[in-house]
Amino acid sequence: MTAQSAPQAPSPFASHALAGKRVLVTGGGSGLGRALAGHLVAHGADVHLWGRREGMLREAAQEAAAGRPGSVHVATVDIRRSDQVDEAMGAIWAEHGPLTSVFNNAGANFIARTEDLSPRAFEAVTSTIMDGSYFTSTAAARRWIADGLPGSILSNLTTWVWTGSAFVVPAAMAKAAVHAMTMSLAAEWARHRIRVNAVAPGPIPTDYAWAMLNPTDKSSSGATQTDRIPAGRTGTVAELAHLVIFLLSDACAYLTGQTIAMDGGQMLAGPGTFAELAKLTDADWAEIRAQSKAASAVSAAQRAVG
Repeated sequence: MTAQSAPQAPSPFASHALAGKRVLVTGGGSGLGRALAGHLVAHGADVHLWGRREGMLREAAQEAAAGRPGSVHVATVDIRRSDQVDEAMGAIWAEHGPLTSVFNNAGANFIARTEDLSPRAFEAVTSTIMDGSYFTSTAAARRWIADGLPGSILSNLTTWVWTGSAFVVPAAMAKAAVHAMTMSLAAEWARHRIRVNAVAPGPIPTDYAWAMLNPTDKSSSGATQTDRIPAGRTGTVAELAHLVIFLLSDACAYLTGQTIAMDGGQMLAGPGTFAELAKLTDADWAEIRAQSKAASAVSAAQRAVG
C-alpha cells in the first residue's frame, strides 16, 4: 500500500473555543505535548507545561505562545513525585488561578524483550504513565472539589489498552491502568462536575518517540507502519488537536468515562502491536539496545543543556 498524505483540514472550532480555560499539559517540553500546546493557545486557552527539562519547556512555551505572549507558563516537575506535583499544582492556583483542565500526556516507552527488562526500567515507564497521571489528576481534582468547581481530565493513551502489545509491556500495562482510572474516576466524580476521558491515537510521528519505537530497520513493526493502517497513513498533530480541543471544551459536558480511539482503523485491522518483532534475533536486539541507549544519551544531553 502506498502511504497516503494527510488532508490539510482547517480547525472546525472558533478561535475562542477554549477562551477562559487554563490547561495543564504534562510532558509538555517535547513530542505531542509540545506540538499540541500551540493549538490550545490558538483556540484561546492559557497553557501550563510541566516536564523535567527546563530548557526544552521554555523553547516549547516560546513556540506555543508566539501569537499570544504570556499565554504559556512552565514549571519543572517530576510527576512521579507526588510532593512535587502537589507543590506545583498549588503554585498554579496561587499565582494564576484554578485550572479548568488537565491533559495527562507525559509518557515513557521503548521497545525491549520483557525478559531483558530490569526492575528499574519497568518502574521508569510505569511510574511516569500510571503514577504521574494519578498524582496529577488527584492533585487537581481535590482542589476542584474543595472549591466547588467543575473540571476536565483527559489522558493520552493508545489502543493497547484494549489489545495489549508485545515488547512494550510496561507502557501497555500502565496505559491500561490509566484507562481503568478514567472509567473509575468518571463514575466517582461526575457528581462534582468533573469529567474524565482519554484519547487513544494511532501512530503520530514525533522525533524522540519515533526513534525509540523504530530502533532498527531489520523488521517492520505493525504499530508504526502505514501499510498496516487501513487509512494508509499516520495521523497528524492537528487531527489529534481537534479531538482534544473538543473534549476540553464545554461542547461535550455530558461525555465522561470514555477512551476514544483515533487510529485510521488500525486496531480493527491488526491490531497495531509490536508482535512481529518476535522474529528478531539476539543480534538484532543487541542493536536495538545500543540505538535506544544512543537516543537516551541525546535526550540526557539536551536536558543538561536546558
